[in-house]
Amino acid sequence: MSISYLIKDGFIIDGSNKDSELFRADIAIEGDTITEIGDLSHVKAEKVIDARGCCICPGFIDAHSHSEFTLLADGRAEGKICQGITTEINGNCGLSAAPLFGAAFEQREQDLKNLDIKDRWHTFSEYFDLLEERKFAANFITLAGHGNIRASVVGYDDRSPSGTHLKEMISFLRDAMNAGARGLSTGLIYPPGVYSEVPELVYLAREAARNNGMYTTHMRSEGDRLLEAVDEAITIARASGVRTHISHLKTSGANNWWKIQEVFQRFDMADKVGISLSCDRYPYIAASTDLDVVLPSWVFEGGHEEELRKLRNSKVQEDIKKNILTEHPEEDYWNKITISSVLLTKNKWMEGKPLSEISRFLNKQPVDCLFDILIEENLKVGAIFFSMNEMNLEAILKQPYTMIGSDSSARSFDGVTAKGKPHPRGFGSFPRILGKYVREEQLLTLSEAIYKMTGLPARIFKIKHRGVIAKGYFADITIFNPEKVNDTSDFNNPFRKPEGIYHVFINGVPVVSEGEITGVLPGRILRQC
Repeated sequence: MSISYLIKDGFIIDGSNKDSELFRADIAIEGDTITEIGDLSHVKAEKVIDARGCCICPGFIDAHSHSEFTLLADGRAEGKICQGITTEINGNCGLSAAPLFGAAFEQREQDLKNLDIKDRWHTFSEYFDLLEERKFAANFITLAGHGNIRASVVGYDDRSPSGTHLKEMISFLRDAMNAGARGLSTGLIYPPGVYSEVPELVYLAREAARNNGMYTTHMRSEGDRLLEAVDEAITIARASGVRTHISHLKTSGANNWWKIQEVFQRFDMADKVGISLSCDRYPYIAASTDLDVVLPSWVFEGGHEEELRKLRNSKVQEDIKKNILTEHPEEDYWNKITISSVLLTKNKWMEGKPLSEISRFLNKQPVDCLFDILIEENLKVGAIFFSMNEMNLEAILKQPYTMIGSDSSARSFDGVTAKGKPHPRGFGSFPRILGKYVREEQLLTLSEAIYKMTGLPARIFKIKHRGVIAKGYFADITIFNPEKVNDTSDFNNPFRKPEGIYHVFINGVPVVSEGEITGVLPGRILRQC
């Protein structure tokens, strides 16, 4: 008997549950499948991998990703595969690759130009065709973004959809799921999701549930109205019957840190009445999103150009300023917002610097700097927000329903996606869990951590024949040294490979070998069945 790959003498953590015990065994891979597990000393292979001193586990599943556009620009996804990630769940926070019609299509134009993407599409079927043609490294799963659906029908206006609109929105969601999307996501702090109300979301979530799909939500608040936002998510889950997942669970702002135990109580109560509720989290205490998220929601109404028009109007600026300074009177507020990416060369010096420092250099008030940067950069400014604490992060990571998500797009170490100073979570989330929270702090056992990265998301998102090391399962495998694995990226130097991850297989193909990227692109679109 001869096979393609034989992995020998490693310790397997199979990912099937949080108490999985390590056991020493060999693994045979033929084609895209694990064909045997056990003592395979009698087996001959084209390539033998010596895994002595290493752990062999299922490839990591990134439960919260945003790679739909960066993968079209550069499918190598080096920042993800070097972490051991073999599957990404995309289409989160209400934003997905499709549908793109009307205002939704227009809103994405600048993003596509910034990534030098020449192709245009409207539906998931068209997008999937493009992605498969380009090829990509890690497996791709997506949800359908409520923001896409609402903007394609209603635009970016602050109004309730009519009955006709709702039927159109259902049609878009149904088409998305028929094409392979695995459910519905919302971004309730972003336009146009910010304008939606519970009945609309229940209506759509029921459709997702009918098709065995998920509902994931970037909630309406992660700070001052956190508890109300969790209650809203549970209300939608109860009314629709949909499996519900809270994205990047956090307590934002020091005055809200105390709320975390009440959040856990709500999860426990939901479980007792049969509501399926889970969450994900990245292992850092800083968040990252677009800089204009600090503006009041009424500024977003009407879309991109209308937002810019308001920012350029001095009288409207004063209203916005008053709103922001009333909401955030704390002296250190501007110290905790760091610019991570800009487009204009002349503003590149701002990347990696807090708004307070930028404002001192320009001799302006921070809020005036905020307006100037957004206007000059055509709103395309990324930022990092330091608003969380370590104690709550650790408490969240410990919960049995928490899985790991990077909340990042796939980037590579050179090329069109290697720009700015993005959050290091896009390069270090998974090795950081294994190094900091397993080996150093012993917050999680190794088996718990692996389960949160593999078997748990595979079960929650119904990913068949992945997330577990088992005979007949797809050969998505990560091999790492538990004594050496560690993240090396940080906020000043995010584009760094982690240490201690030596081999990564995706669909039976090595994308990382002896710690080096092979350049092969074996990823597949994993459609809803």
